[in-house]
Amino acid sequence: MGVQRGKDLLLKVDLTGDGQFETIAGLRATRISFNAEQVDVTSMESAGGWRELLSGAGVKSASISGSGVFRDEGTDERARQIFFDGEVPQFQVIIPDFGIVEGAFQI
Repeated sequence: MGVQRGKDLLLKVDLTGDGQFETIAGLRATRISFNAEQVDVTSMESAGGWRELLSGAGVKSASISGSGVFRDEGTDERARQIFFDGEVPQFQVIIPDFGIVEGAFQI
């Protein structure tokens, strides 16, 4: 894959829980990271002392940080409400030339 700019992101959130995503902000990303941790089940009985991982189990996470502009006053207020209420709604992050990262995100 060639080098991409990919720094301008579109942030969408499911404001009502009905699966319809609404654009709330545009971000200039400063950091995007993906992580996939596996469950280590190594024990004293592990064959030859080799590390053993539990197949099909683990935790996946994505973290995005950046600065940007909210679409309007209402979406700015809704993002603050999500943060202060501790909500974890469904978000979509549109990453140019990469795709869409969708899932429950915490602000």
